Amino acid sequence: MNLGDEFPNFTADTTIGEIKYHDWLGDSWGLFFTYPADFAPVCTTELAKVVKLYPEFVKRNVKPIALSCDTVESHNKWIEDIKVFAEHSAEGFPYPIISDEGRDLACQLNMLDPEEKDKDGIPLTARAVFIIDNKKKMRLSILYPSNVGRSIDEILRTIDALMLTDKYKVATPVDWKVGQAAMIQPTVSDEEAKKLFPVMTVVALPSGNKYIRQSHV
Repeated sequence: MNLGDEFPNFTADTTIGEIKYHDWLGDSWGLFFTYPADFAPVCTTELAKVVKLYPEFVKRNVKPIALSCDTVESHNKWIEDIKVFAEHSAEGFPYPIISDEGRDLACQLNMLDPEEKDKDGIPLTARAVFIIDNKKKMRLSILYPSNVGRSIDEILRTIDALMLTDKYKVATPVDWKVGQAAMIQPTVSDEEAKKLFPVMTVVALPSGNKYIRQSHV
């Protein structure tokens, strides 16, 4: 898949029963993140962090869903460990976990790690991250090797950036966070920029080119 492609409308067994992905997602954005196996230390820390930050995803109308190559029964046992690690005492679990025992989705989405294999010599599912927008388009993908953990804070930051740049004619600079100035896109003329962004800062550069135009939006 390329950025902007429609994300597959797969059917899968999950900890909340069988789902058809597009129907389950509805008009929300989606965070789809994958794991090589249940009861793994790094995986547990990541899933627990998503539990802790789940209200932040809800605030952004983003529905997380995880995938691991074990059974739903195994997932349900693993969830109890995740809840303890996340210090989550509420009933239930805030998001579903997909069972991909046959590696069907892992193959379809091209996220197998040939360097990391299970006890049977089968490649493990890499740590993939896909952000899907409310039109079911894949907007961002990150692929980690199975032995490197992710930053869930960074995933939230990228979601904020995607949503901001969908709404305004801006791009987000390095390390941008909500509330900071964004860059006005080069395709916006100076005349249009003055109308769209009344409060605008232009950075003086040795080249004389006025391409770094910043504004809070």
